[in-house]
Amino acid sequence: MVIKRIGDEGPARSTLASSVYCRLREDLLEGQLGAKGKLRVGWIASHYGAGATPVREALNRLASEGLISHHDQRGFAIKPVSTAELEELTRTRCWLEAIALQNSIAARTFAWEEHVVLALHRLERASRGEMAGTLNADFEKLHRQFHRTLLSGCGSAWLARFCDQLADQVYRYRVIAKDNANEHGLCLNEHRLIAELAVDGNASGAIEALIHHYELSAARCMERVLQREPSRSNPPECVRVHNAAGQSA
Repeated sequence: MVIKRIGDEGPARSTLASSVYCRLREDLLEGQLGAKGKLRVGWIASHYGAGATPVREALNRLASEGLISHHDQRGFAIKPVSTAELEELTRTRCWLEAIALQNSIAARTFAWEEHVVLALHRLERASRGEMAGTLNADFEKLHRQFHRTLLSGCGSAWLARFCDQLADQVYRYRVIAKDNANEHGLCLNEHRLIAELAVDGNASGAIEALIHHYELSAARCMERVLQREPSRSNPPECVRVHNAAGQSA
């Protein structure tokens, strides 16, 4: 679908900028624009059917979220992937979500427990239709919803928002690595264990299971990312805490 071009002036500009932002953001996260390279305003304006001003507004918004880079002299560009960034993202995500999950479990209600169980059930049903080496859009929505539900009782909109931003960054790596969320049945068991421990009120166990889940997910992405960094021979420390068998490395 092509958006009809609208001039840079007038009240429709902010609406068009939001539309360009949403479409460009989705394409970035899905890897439709590649893993690196410049984002030229003229090309984006032509591709998305928008004027230069709303395109710049959308690009500035994406840059403020850390999804693209911006340099005054060089313009906007897709951030290149790296093992170092994946390590930092995984480590920071574990820190923040551990706090959010602990708070959610401490403040848990019957309604929250029901929502966690329902989100897990929907995820498990969707996972049966997954194919190896693919990322299904419907499954990914349920996957994200499951993790959001776990943290939904943390009591902090800011914390939940930061966790969501980190999840977006990590998702980009999963797309590049074509990391199937049901690979070898690992994630299905990991999600079930996290949910069971959380609903039982076992905060320390649920946090440990969540961190283990993210470490394994990062490890599954690492080989593909390492191919882009031939000089890097060892996985980052944060994804060596557990190997694929779940044992300390």
